[in-house]
Parts: sequence; structure tokens; C-alpha cells
Amino acid sequence: MKIVVTSTGPELSSGVDPRFGRCGYFIVVETDSMDITAHSNASRVAMGGAGIQAAQFASSLSAGAIITGNVGPNASRVLSAAGMKVFTGATGTVQQAVEAFKAGELKETASATVGAHYGVGGTW
Repeated sequence: MKIVVTSTGPELSSGVDPRFGRCGYFIVVETDSMDITAHSNASRVAMGGAGIQAAQFASSLSAGAIITGNVGPNASRVLSAAGMKVFTGATGTVQQAVEAFKAGELKETASATVGAHYGVGGTW
């Protein structure tokens, strides 16, 4: 299964970014082989609409699920409309988050876990 993990860097050893819309990277992980593809998140520096832009990009990666620390209301609506499963509360490294996902330790989230503008200006 392909999943997307929000990350602070481009490696499995990078930390999970607690922000969805303004995360540094989206890491696509093939859970069977642990092969990855890293994508820099261009919307992290957007003046507005980062969550929507990030959700549109993440849903275009053809993954079955998104793993992140938190997700805001705009991103949550876009991901839900795209039929994406979102798992929040992830911490540690990308690899640890994937292992937690595979073990069923992450909770699927049907709505936002933080308010709008959560990751702006270091307010996370």
C-alpha cells in the first residue's frame, strides 16, 4: 500500500512534521518494501490556502492514506472529498510513523484536529 507521511526532511529518518499544510515534505512510502519518494511541499510558503493546496497535491499522489501530526479544517475537507483516509497523532520519524500505521496504532481522523492557520508563524 502507498501512504503519504508529512515530514520535516526527505528521508525515512526525518521527523514527522506535525503540520499538514505547511509541512516541509510529503514522503510517499510503499509499506511493503519501504521504498520512498520525497516531494518538497511548495505550499508551505503560500500566503494563504496552504492546507487546500497541500491536500490537493497529496491526494494527487495516488496513495491510500495520509499520516500526519495534525490536519486543519480546509485540508480535512479537501482530503475527505478526495476519499483519502487521514491518520493523525503521528510522532517520531517517518519510519516509526509507518510502523505505527502498519501496527494499527494510529487513529483515523474524520475531521480537523486543529483550527485554521495552525502552522503559521511557528504557532504549532
